[in-house]
Amino acid sequence: MNEISLYIGSAVLIIWGIAHIVPTKNVVNGFGTISEDNKRVITMEWVAEGLALCFIGLLVLFVTVLGDSQDEVSLIVYRASAGMLIVMAIWTALTGARTPIVPIKICPFVKTIVAILFIVGSVL
Repeated sequence: MNEISLYIGSAVLIIWGIAHIVPTKNVVNGFGTISEDNKRVITMEWVAEGLALCFIGLLVLFVTVLGDSQDEVSLIVYRASAGMLIVMAIWTALTGARTPIVPIKICPFVKTIVAILFIVGSVL
């Protein structure tokens, strides 16, 4: 059961990260007329979060596939990844989720659910 939780969480996170990156141009254009510097900063931050989500998902996936899912290092990876996702969920809830954009509103829930899956995978 623990590995299934880890695989599901990894898959959801990787897909969510890719889904975060793909609409970047539309997101930036949604801000209307802004300076080129602001466009670059928004692009950088939007893509950086998507890459971070993909990285966390891939890290958990590779540790699970290539190692023992219950060894000490794997457990640290799962729990640290869950902790980072909780921090990201809180940050998103305090910032972007306060906008009317639905995908950003559900982002804290996705991150929290995946964090729970990683914690479950590290204790079962």
